[in-house]
Order: sequence, then structure tokens, then C-alpha cells
Amino acid sequence: MDMPVNVPVDNPNADTEWNDILRKHGVIPEKPPSPTPIIQEAILEAERKAYENRLEDKDLDELDALEDEEDEEFLEQYRKKRVAELATLQKASVYNQVYPLQKTDYAREVTEASSDAFVLVNLTSMGGNVESRVLSEIWRQLATKYGDVKFCEIRGDMCIEGYPERNTPTILAYKDGEIRKQFVTLRELKGVRTKLEDVEKVLVDIGAVKEGDLRLRKQNDSDYSDHEANKPEDEDDDDWD
Repeated sequence: MDMPVNVPVDNPNADTEWNDILRKHGVIPEKPPSPTPIIQEAILEAERKAYENRLEDKDLDELDALEDEEDEEFLEQYRKKRVAELATLQKASVYNQVYPLQKTDYAREVTEASSDAFVLVNLTSMGGNVESRVLSEIWRQLATKYGDVKFCEIRGDMCIEGYPERNTPTILAYKDGEIRKQFVTLRELKGVRTKLEDVEKVLVDIGAVKEGDLRLRKQNDSDYSDHEANKPEDEDDDDWD
């Protein structure tokens, strides 16, 4: 009866002639592949994609400014892509305003309408509390900027009898007849300091706006900076009452 032979092996992963012989005869397992080539390939692929996508956030004017730096044929492809994206957005922009709701119209204007587009409802306060006023202003800005999303507004107590004032404003995001996201007050955002871009992030998170959407440019930051520069020094952001 053949008895197993214990072959001494100092390091089975070492690149030695002895280990090669042992691997050939199945005494020790094959050496696992080195992860280095895989990592290097992944890095090269990431660099390639980053280079190919370097123009993704450029608008038409910015593309024109790069004529001396980029291949003209490559730039033209991106120009056509931008024009097509803008045309698609313009065609889909059918709402462009905040729709005031009545309870009797809620099913048609919200639930049923959400089969065609995302519908966001602002349940606002009866007395116009600070957060409700903040969100109503953001609602108007969003409605004109994202015309392919339907923004609606109704007083909370008119929509739901006895709806607590302390729960306003409440954001309800509908798609395909279902609530996809809800916020009770703005405490999950930034409270009374909530800005347009904070709600835009919500739109991206729920899929109402694509992450690479041209409209998500940093114009909000410059608009906010201009507002801050022109604001009187003694103006208090929280002094809404």
C-alpha cells in the first residue's frame, strides 16, 4: 500500500524550481495569481473613462472655448450630444409652475399624474410657518427649472383633516401611483436654512433628476453668493416673523 509522502516545503508561494516541480505533480496547489495586473488594469480603465468623460459637465459655450485644446471631431460629437439633451429636456418640460391643489383633484393631479412624471407635493402650513415659507420659495424655483417634474402645493389641513401644523411642511414624492419619498418638516434637510441645491439632491436620490443633468450646474452657488454679497449686514436669516 502506497503511503503518503510528506514533502518539506518552506514557502509554497515562493517562485523556486523545487516548488514548480511540486506544482507540476500536484503536491502543492498552483500559486494564486498576483492581484497586481488586475489592479493596474482597473486603474488604467478608470483613467481612460475619466479622460473620455472629461467634457461631460461642459455646456455648449464651454465646449466652444475648448476648440484649440480638443480634437474638433471629438468636440462636435459632444456638441451634438448636448443639443440632443437640451432638446429632450425642452420637450419634456410641460409643467413649469407650481400647481395649487384641491382635495377633490388630488387623485387625478397627483396619483394618476405620477404615471407620466414624478410629482412632488408640498403640504404647507395654515399659518405660513418659517419652514413652509422657505420650501414654498424653493418650490417655485424648482418648478421653473425642472419643468419635467410636477410640483404641487396644498395646505396640510385642507388635504388631510386635522393634519398637525407642527408636521408642516411635508414633502411627498410620487411616482407610478406610489409615494417614493417623504419628509415631515425640513429637519432631515437643513431646516430653515434649506437651499435649492439641498432639495435638488433629493430629486437626484429618488431618480426624478439624473445625476449628470445639465441643470444641476453650480449656478445656485453663484446666485447664493450674489445674494449674500448684497444682503444688509444686520439682516438675520432666521428673522421671518
